[in-house]
Amino acid sequence: MREGIALTAFTARGKALAERLKAELGGTVRTEEDLADWTQAAFNAREALIFVGAAGIAMRSVAPYIRSKATDPAILCVDETGHWVIPLLSGHLGGANALALRVAALTGGEAVITTATDLNGLFAVDLWAKKQGMTVLQPERIKQVSAGLLRGEDIVVDCPYPVTGSIPEHVCLGSPGDVLVSYRKTDSDALQLVPRVLTLGVGCKRGTSSDTLEQAFKAFCTEHGILPMAFTSAASIDLKRDEAGLLRFCKAHGWPLHFYSAEELRGAEGAFTASAFVESVIGVDNVCERAAALSAGGRLVERKYVRDGVTFAAAVHYANYEWSWQDG
Repeated sequence: MREGIALTAFTARGKALAERLKAELGGTVRTEEDLADWTQAAFNAREALIFVGAAGIAMRSVAPYIRSKATDPAILCVDETGHWVIPLLSGHLGGANALALRVAALTGGEAVITTATDLNGLFAVDLWAKKQGMTVLQPERIKQVSAGLLRGEDIVVDCPYPVTGSIPEHVCLGSPGDVLVSYRKTDSDALQLVPRVLTLGVGCKRGTSSDTLEQAFKAFCTEHGILPMAFTSAASIDLKRDEAGLLRFCKAHGWPLHFYSAEELRGAEGAFTASAFVESVIGVDNVCERAAALSAGGRLVERKYVRDGVTFAAAVHYANYEWSWQDG
């Protein structure tokens, strides 16, 4: 996971500005490290790279590492006076446009925003997805949505969850959509946004490895057509608090892991797949389904799945989005 900002400059005046920005924004400033080595390391590890100096140097430096607007960090160029602040890469999903506005406010300069939807005050679907905590599944399809808006066409958003606030101009809700909000794999040609709305309920044998859990999770998602990035947390019985494999598995995915006692699990509301054997051993007839439902506070969308001594279930929690996509 990328964290923080890395800055570099090429003149004494530029370095003074870089240090000033570091003091306000945090991060690190390159000292004697070779520029190519610094760029490669920073590109892979940092949320944003700020080059104080010529835009040409910045672009040549990052060019070998550019892969996708969905994964590349924000790249900014600032002239050494701080007058012009130019987002060069990942303006929306990477946050370069928003960071450019912050930097310009600090330097008293001007952010040079060139993104067409921003310039025309139109709905930016990738910014909206980011602000709502959704994952853009096919970044290459963003342009088809933006192009339609720029032509003055209405775009349809197919979202099964409530969206509050004033709906943007040239945007409407409906189905089928030009934009689809779903945690399921689909064959749609729409731009799909994946909401983080699922909790994974987990049961496992003592000593189950994180690799075994990971392989079972991949199979679970594949067989049920679920996109893995839709999960936001995991849950199990408190007897598993010290399961090293389970803890590593959840940490690798960045999920908080919630534990419940057998009594708490028995109190979960709903109909669950019961096992008399499991109940005789741990005092409750099902762990994965009950834990998922209890943690999510919602309904089960996938019931007990068994593989290699692992049980999984999935529950969806309540989601409420808003139409805001701009900062402030």
